[in-house]
Amino acid sequence: MQNLLVALRKEILPIGLILILALARLIPHPPNFTPIIAVAIVSGYFFKNLNFSLIILLMAMLISDLFIGFYENVFFVYASLLLITFIFHKISKKINFKNLFIFSFAGSLIFFIISNFGVWILGSPGVDNLPYDKNLNGLIECYILAIPFFGNTFLSTVIFSYPAIIAYRSLATRSSTR
Repeated sequence: MQNLLVALRKEILPIGLILILALARLIPHPPNFTPIIAVAIVSGYFFKNLNFSLIILLMAMLISDLFIGFYENVFFVYASLLLITFIFHKISKKINFKNLFIFSFAGSLIFFIISNFGVWILGSPGVDNLPYDKNLNGLIECYILAIPFFGNTFLSTVIFSYPAIIAYRSLATRSSTR
């Protein structure tokens, strides 16, 4: 029981940070400007247990989606975030201030590729409010039209990742000196 309390106390800070980031999805924001990819990246840094990282991410997404509403592309969005969490959990020892920028780009790119593939495959409407053609041209058109959203995705990932790591390090340092 004592070990559980100690473990829970160690995890309260990262869980709190992740829930704050996830709740930020509920605040009005520009399209694709959310902290959720940052959550997927830093959860591997915060938690040593991959399953715990995945569960926390899923809980954060489900809770915020209960308020926002579910959408037809949900499978592809969740799959991309789980993949990002898995990848960055495996390389979590390499996450530092220098690499975080590159990792933010990589995580945003993974999200872009998978989520927009979902937009194309599910027949979401394109520019003329018609589904994308189910051929290579339709897929390319879908990716090209999604490029403007990539900027917000990448920028938000960078903006939310760095403060999360800084807060985690500073609070972890402060609590270990007591």
